[in-house]
Amino acid sequence: MSKQLINGLHHVTAMAGSPQQNVDFYAGILGLRLVKKTVNFDAPDVYHLYYGDETGLPGSIMTFFPFPNIRPGKAGLGQAGVTTFSIPKNSIDYWLRRLAHFGVKFREPEARFDEAVIYFEDMDGLGLELVANDADERQPFTYGQIPAEHSIRGFYSIELWESAYERTESLLAGQLGHQLVGESGSRRRYSVDEKGKPGRIIDIVWDGGKAFGMGGSGTVHHIAFDTPSDESQLAIREELLSAGVRATPVLDRQYFHSIYFREPGGVLFEVATTPPGFLYDEDRKHLGEALKLPPWEEHRRDYIEKLLEPITLNPEKYASPS
Repeated sequence: MSKQLINGLHHVTAMAGSPQQNVDFYAGILGLRLVKKTVNFDAPDVYHLYYGDETGLPGSIMTFFPFPNIRPGKAGLGQAGVTTFSIPKNSIDYWLRRLAHFGVKFREPEARFDEAVIYFEDMDGLGLELVANDADERQPFTYGQIPAEHSIRGFYSIELWESAYERTESLLAGQLGHQLVGESGSRRRYSVDEKGKPGRIIDIVWDGGKAFGMGGSGTVHHIAFDTPSDESQLAIREELLSAGVRATPVLDRQYFHSIYFREPGGVLFEVATTPPGFLYDEDRKHLGEALKLPPWEEHRRDYIEKLLEPITLNPEKYASPS
């Protein structure tokens, strides 16, 4: 790659079951802002829920397709196995108390690259982590139920589960502008900057003996990288095509433009543009309040709304434990 075209992570999209339980967990317990309530553009009878920081900046956006009757998935090779969020270094004890208070099972903190990591899962079994660090300068968001000094800052990293690392590393380093910044056992860490800043980290964890995963609730559908413009996205697409990677044409996702392709290990990748962003059709104060439909579905609004399970945002139910 002749110049840096990837800024870091843009979003992670996963599959879920109950939409209300999803809102309660991510906006209530984790304290992320529900920045957009829309529908799956490819299946408009299903929500697409976006969570993030105050305005849903790239690197903070966790999104879900909640299918009420979906089958459970199985984590394994060819998937983004764990999504990791960034918290302040002095917030470990707060989050251990908070998770315990709301009945979220977790593992005791362990050390990784000199940082403390808490592993836990959401109500669908999706693998999540909190990494306590002092390198994240991003501003937190809080509805008020979590003190700002302990609030999640955005993503820290994404963990790819692979049978081997070499071919995925070639794509990350070649067409996606990453470099190796750390290694520990079967974990290899990559970033678009040499320091490996939060929100810019991809970990490959490789194990040829692990079984391949199966999609369903509690699994990641795809991960997206952030690129600053339509022009940079097209440049990346040309590099991918030149390397023999089958990338889709550009698709309009209203809040960003996207291309999709699979990396050699099977994980679905996306490159998404920074603009237009989530303020495109709502102001900052009211983000996530109304159901937003793409223009081509507005004529079916009444029909679509009848298909969707009503959801409510109740962050006050998840006030911090003392």
